[in-house]
Amino acid sequence: MKKCASLLLLTVLLARVAGAETPEEKGLAIANEVDRRNQGYADMVVAMTMTLIDARGKTDERKLDLKALEVTAADDGDKALLVFNQPRDVAGTALLTATHIQAEDDQWLYLPALKRIKRISSSNKTGSFMGSEFSYEDLAPQEVRKYQYKFLRHEPCGALRCLVVEVYPGYKNSGYAKLINWIDDQEYRSQKIAFYDTANQLLKTLTAEGYRQYLNQYWRPDTLMMVNHKNGKGTRLTFGEYRFKTGLKDNDFAPAALQRGR
Repeated sequence: MKKCASLLLLTVLLARVAGAETPEEKGLAIANEVDRRNQGYADMVVAMTMTLIDARGKTDERKLDLKALEVTAADDGDKALLVFNQPRDVAGTALLTATHIQAEDDQWLYLPALKRIKRISSSNKTGSFMGSEFSYEDLAPQEVRKYQYKFLRHEPCGALRCLVVEVYPGYKNSGYAKLINWIDDQEYRSQKIAFYDTANQLLKTLTAEGYRQYLNQYWRPDTLMMVNHKNGKGTRLTFGEYRFKTGLKDNDFAPAALQRGR
C-alpha cells in the first residue's frame, strides 16, 4: 500500500513539474492572456453603426459613438459610454457602464425625452438594449475576475485554429448559465461567442469579423453580429476607425456626463 501511495505521489509531482494544468486552470490562463494583450490602451473612441434586423430581414439603422476608459484600480474595472446620434428620435440617448470586480456593475441610461438619468438595476440588465439583440449585460466591459473558466478543446474556426473555453458568470442576476468562447490561438482574439440562457439552452451567437490591429498591439473587429436563435432577429454593429489614448479622463464617465452626450 505504501508503495502504491508513493507511486501516486510521484505521479502527481511529475505532473506538476511538467506544467500540467486542469481545464479550469488552462481556461483562466487563456482569459488572462487575452486580458494581458489588451492592457495599456488608456482610452478608446470609435464611431459605430447599429443595424437592427427583424425576423423577415427588415433593417433599422442607428448611429452612435462609443468611448471606453481603462481603469487600473485593483477593485474596479473599465468604463464605457455609448451615445446615440441618429436617428432623431433616439439622438442623445446614452448608456454609461462602470464595472466592478467585487460588486455589481453600475449602469445608467439617459433618456433625453424625459430629461432624466435612470439607473439600471442588476435585475434588469438582462433586458434588450434599445430594441437590439444585445442586453445591458452584453455591453459591459468584460473583467476576467468576474467569471470562471474551463478549457474544452482545440478546433478549427474558419482559416484559424481556436481555443474553445467555457465561461461561467460569477455574479448574481446574469441572464446566462454559460458562454462558450472561440479564441484564435495566434492573437487571442474572440472569434465567436455562444450564449446559453438560464435553462442552459442556446440563446444567441455573437460573431466577430474584420479584425484590424492598432498601435501594433490592439486588435479590434470591424463588425460584430449578434443573432438571436429564439426570435430570429439580429443586430449588427459596424465600427469605424478606432482611436486610442485620446486623453479621456474619469470625469468624462461620471453620470453627469450622460446629459452632456459627447
